[in-house]
Amino acid sequence: MTDAEPQAARADDLPLTGLTVVALEQAVAAPLATRHLADLGARVIKIEREDEGDFARHYDAAVDGLASHFVWLNRGKESFTVDLKTPRGQDLVRRLIARADVFLQNLAPGAADRLGLDADTLRADHPGLIVVNMSGYGTDGPMRDHKAYDMLVQAETGLISVTGTADTMAKTGVPTADIAAGMYALTSVLSALVRRGVSGRGARIDVSMFDAVVEWMGHPMYIRMHAGRQIPRCGLGHAAIVPYDGYPTADGEILIGVQNDRGWRTLVTDVLAAPELADDPRYATNIERVARRAEVDGLVADRTRTFTTADLDAKLAAAGIPAAQIRDVGGVVDHPQLAERDRWRTVDTEIGPIRAVLPPMTFDDVELRMGAVPALGEHTAAILAELGGAELGEQAG
Repeated sequence: MTDAEPQAARADDLPLTGLTVVALEQAVAAPLATRHLADLGARVIKIEREDEGDFARHYDAAVDGLASHFVWLNRGKESFTVDLKTPRGQDLVRRLIARADVFLQNLAPGAADRLGLDADTLRADHPGLIVVNMSGYGTDGPMRDHKAYDMLVQAETGLISVTGTADTMAKTGVPTADIAAGMYALTSVLSALVRRGVSGRGARIDVSMFDAVVEWMGHPMYIRMHAGRQIPRCGLGHAAIVPYDGYPTADGEILIGVQNDRGWRTLVTDVLAAPELADDPRYATNIERVARRAEVDGLVADRTRTFTTADLDAKLAAAGIPAAQIRDVGGVVDHPQLAERDRWRTVDTEIGPIRAVLPPMTFDDVELRMGAVPALGEHTAAILAELGGAELGEQAG
């Protein structure tokens, strides 16, 4: 290992060491936010139902009997099971939160308030507490109480209307609305912690899946508001840039994305050996190329199909033209970019170690923690002991 390489994670080196997060969470959005907090060194105590826990534990059994979503989203956490329908169970959770820096929850709208876990109540005695409420559509408005699964939010925000082909709408292949909300929750917590370090003041933060995806819809919304039109669904293509699509090769397909007119000139001159297209006024600007999308795509395709994928990929890279090979998920698992950068680690679970990729935040002096995926209720006894001993164990029932 060179001096430039990060050392294995040590608790006192991690950015959030010493901070405690209590998470009353399930599914994807909230667990994603808290898993990143755990990777960064925070102690994350995950509150789960005694009978079945986070329902994401049961989505599938693809990871040697464990659910793929759960092992992705819950490493490095402690699982504490409790019956929140009982006063004693509610008291246990309040005691945990009283010792915490952050409380994050994504229960149904109003549920946390009914349990006495609303921000005003919790922060009355703990003004430095950061409370994050995650929801589907926000804490008010006509859709406040609507179910908010990822697909439904993608539909309500218009994301589905701009995704897919001209003939068929599609949702994204990963839970975009959940991931967007989770990342905004993470950013909010980190920002609130910085402010608290200066002022001592905690925060109440509300993050909704709907608002997160609406933010990501900026480009098509501005086109609609100011140009009065809906952007078309373009499959692999781009509604505002040409050429920007998948193109045939002698043995497959490759993606090419030309962002500006200089890139177009380089593509047709240095790669496709068609310099006459560079100065043709019908194709010289992106506006003209978009207006002649099918024609331009056809001209590019006629030339790309004369190359093998590997040869064209190398030629495009040498010319500085953005391009990518199309890989399936197996191709990503075996991707040389991950292998050569040593991005794979193992994570412990109740069924043994599993393979997992490092967090995307790479610090130069320490490797982030990739803790074990907890079994349901694995840490309940230890946490009860912290809260006051055996008599609290009786209260949990």
